[in-house]
Amino acid sequence: MSDRYAQSRALLERTRQSLCGGVSSPFRAQAPVPLYFEDGEGARLRDVDGNSYIDYALAWGPNILGYRHPRMVAAMRDAADRPHTYGAQHRLEPEVAERFCRMVPCAERVAFTSSGTEAVQGVLRLARGFTGRNLILKFEGHYHGWVDSVLLSYRSPVEAMGTVDAPVTALNTRGQVPNAADNVLSVPWNSPEAVQRAFATHGADIAAVITEPVLCNSGCIMPADGFLALLREEAKRHGALLIFDEVITGFRMAPGGAQQHFGVTPDLATFGKALAAGLPMSAIAGRRDVMEEMYKGVAYGGTFNGNPVVLAAAQAALDVLAENNGAMLAGANRHGARLMQGLRDLAAERQIALHVTGFGAAFALHFNSSPTPPRHYRDTLTDDKAKLTAYLRAMLDEGVHLLPDGRVYISCAHGDAEIGETLAAAARVLS
Repeated sequence: MSDRYAQSRALLERTRQSLCGGVSSPFRAQAPVPLYFEDGEGARLRDVDGNSYIDYALAWGPNILGYRHPRMVAAMRDAADRPHTYGAQHRLEPEVAERFCRMVPCAERVAFTSSGTEAVQGVLRLARGFTGRNLILKFEGHYHGWVDSVLLSYRSPVEAMGTVDAPVTALNTRGQVPNAADNVLSVPWNSPEAVQRAFATHGADIAAVITEPVLCNSGCIMPADGFLALLREEAKRHGALLIFDEVITGFRMAPGGAQQHFGVTPDLATFGKALAAGLPMSAIAGRRDVMEEMYKGVAYGGTFNGNPVVLAAAQAALDVLAENNGAMLAGANRHGARLMQGLRDLAAERQIALHVTGFGAAFALHFNSSPTPPRHYRDTLTDDKAKLTAYLRAMLDEGVHLLPDGRVYISCAHGDAEIGETLAAAARVLS
């Protein structure tokens, strides 16, 4: 039997001789082999072995417009004919900043940088500098970048996190200094009681609450009714700031992000991934009085901040996403909702225990016999990982490319044809 991934396997072995681990991020080292791609268009990819896939990874989220969107290509082609960076100001800066501020409810001011991790580090420093406090309240399972000061209680084993009533902030990697957890409180998501206990005990010391408004990084879990509003109220009551990490939900859930969708406006927010629809760009946005602390003693910088190439891509992406009141993004969420329900129906028909959680453009699969969908990270720890892995491998052989944690991203390029083909493949696999 021929190996449909032979060229990817060969390239991986070659790459391991020079590139650490053979991949540029350990998250990409997935079974049955890290695939090497050579082209893509719309919602589809082609690997070096000539296999074609309907893609639901979207490069781990950024490609909200799909691959090779003509307006993105035109913008980048034009930018490539000009200086790639000045380390100084240029006309695209005010144009993109103004577009951003029109779209995002909290954005009285915006600052550009290059990655989601950088944006989070910047926003936490701003919050501490503005409030004069040190503690950050975060939630279990929420991912805010991979540096020591915030990679805490993310996909940790339950024994490392203490009990629900007495949670412990857990370290997440070898090489992480133990005092990284000293200025962070981590509590279960979707628990008003946990939030209120934290503020009752530490309220005078909490600089900010940071949250993914939808827990996309650990199972795509929606906020419970009223939970985000409660965070807004508790932060304000205790003089803390509310931060939404919208690196995933931003320009995906709605043109103005989750804060537009839920009608809850944070003091500060971080954005990335879909912001430049595939190019490395992120942003911090928020209240003017807090943001301008960057020019009053809170250090912030970056050689590539606001460079012309990524801003050209962001301008094209935001223009497309804002057109017709976000019609393309609404279509992506509509197609995703159809796929979510279709998968639920297929599993139910075959008496397979499957929860599908999230929203149309970003959702996750949980092979779990619990009668109710997960409400927080700890609930996902009983998912059947072996069953998920079997499903992902079989779907890959069917020509459907998915992320290894069961997350599914939908782009504006996915349409009825892709959703229909995917459901047909899932029907065969689940049978």
